[in-house]
Amino acid sequence: MAIRKEGLSIDLRALICNITNKRYRPASGSMMEHENINIFQSLVNNVGRFNLRGKTVLFPEMNRIGSHLLAATFRGFGIDALVMETHKGIDLGLEYSSGKECYPCQVTLGDILYFLRKEKERLDNDFNPDDYIYFMPESEGPCRFGMYNKYQRIVLDSFPQLANLKITSLTTGDGYSLNGIVDEDGVGDLRKSSYFSVVVADILDRLLWRVRPYERGPGMADEFIEKAMRNMEDAFEAHGARKDFKEILNRLEETIKEGKLIIDPDIPSKPLIGIVGEIYLRSHVHSNQDLIKVLERYGAEVVNASIAEWVNYITYSRLKEAKSELRLNIKQLRLNNIIRYLKSIARYSAELFYQELRQRQVYMRANALIDLAGDHKVAHLEEILKEDDLFSFDIGTEACLSISGILEYAREGYNGVVNVYPFTCMPSTVTSAVIGPVMNSLGVPYMDTPYDSSIQPYREAAIRTFMYQAHHHMESNGRKGHNGIRKQNRKKEIGEL
Repeated sequence: MAIRKEGLSIDLRALICNITNKRYRPASGSMMEHENINIFQSLVNNVGRFNLRGKTVLFPEMNRIGSHLLAATFRGFGIDALVMETHKGIDLGLEYSSGKECYPCQVTLGDILYFLRKEKERLDNDFNPDDYIYFMPESEGPCRFGMYNKYQRIVLDSFPQLANLKITSLTTGDGYSLNGIVDEDGVGDLRKSSYFSVVVADILDRLLWRVRPYERGPGMADEFIEKAMRNMEDAFEAHGARKDFKEILNRLEETIKEGKLIIDPDIPSKPLIGIVGEIYLRSHVHSNQDLIKVLERYGAEVVNASIAEWVNYITYSRLKEAKSELRLNIKQLRLNNIIRYLKSIARYSAELFYQELRQRQVYMRANALIDLAGDHKVAHLEEILKEDDLFSFDIGTEACLSISGILEYAREGYNGVVNVYPFTCMPSTVTSAVIGPVMNSLGVPYMDTPYDSSIQPYREAAIRTFMYQAHHHMESNGRKGHNGIRKQNRKKEIGEL
């Protein structure tokens, strides 16, 4: 597959022609000259829910551990899934985008183009794009994430040999339902195992961030967590489909015990920094230029918001919407809709109960061995916003979690908070506007870190200044534990092993 150099240009005339159901004929020499593409028809036929059986499912890497455990879970259910190399194709992503898109759109676009080019080089004439399905979820507005798979579909269609490669998509609109991508009798089990993999991945991330600032030797924590991820991949591939979560938890406990040995008890406690923001940027270390490691280099212990928190938030939001619609239809005496929304309430209530139950179970097992940061309950975060009347869950977007999460970090005694997001991200910009004055009045250090593909020369100086403030905050206010409890002596904690 040859990668063209001239970039992608979507002519307004093509859009008008598609709206009027006419065929657009590109100008001679344009990139689309090879074929008259009906863009809207392609979005209908090649983006959606497709059964994954018999295909190789391509996962973009967001959170490294979480992506790999999720792919392993799918493999356990007989679905050939792999995680693509990430950020190696960033030049391709930038080449085939205008710069107005969210940075994660450019990164993931580069990932899929780079993977397909390498596969073509590896397989030569045996390369068949129909053998693959690209996994790219979406969200409802106003976040632009809902348009990633549409835009990337248009880019793929610009290459004749990739026009039939399908993009399968889950959406926040129905709480990431798996209906349609696997056989009906496997939907429930795959969803439960997939969510469990997300929580376990969150624990491994928290274990890394807990251990690495206090490691006995440079690089020990990173080497350990890579081996731990591979071990847990094997566990989910072998036991996930049977929902043998007990065996997976046993392996997780052994991993925590091993990781705990890396901690040097003579290293004093460091300022505790919380991270919130757009889910991809705060999770993807290449896109945020390894922010957590940079903070650690200047003396921080960091806790990033979890992936499971976002999944719980989506389920919680769909439950809220169903309740709101039920009240409206009761007033209007629409019986069919009343029954429909009662079923939705039952479904989302059961899903949220299961998710929070599993999450508590895993965190309890982990915290019996080591002091890890707990996760926020979404209903509690909504109550925080209601108390201070700063924002509303009715507006939606990740700003709901970020604003309330920042306030909760401050209440729990964290020594600083960082908001990580793509440059021009609307929800995170709203977060910054709302929370900045509040954090200033609370006297808790706060920093915004917007990212795009460029390297900001002032970024490290800003981080150093922020960490200087965090150290002073810790000197003045002390250092509390991850759950708002005074930090226990680390030597005693290690000795209990």
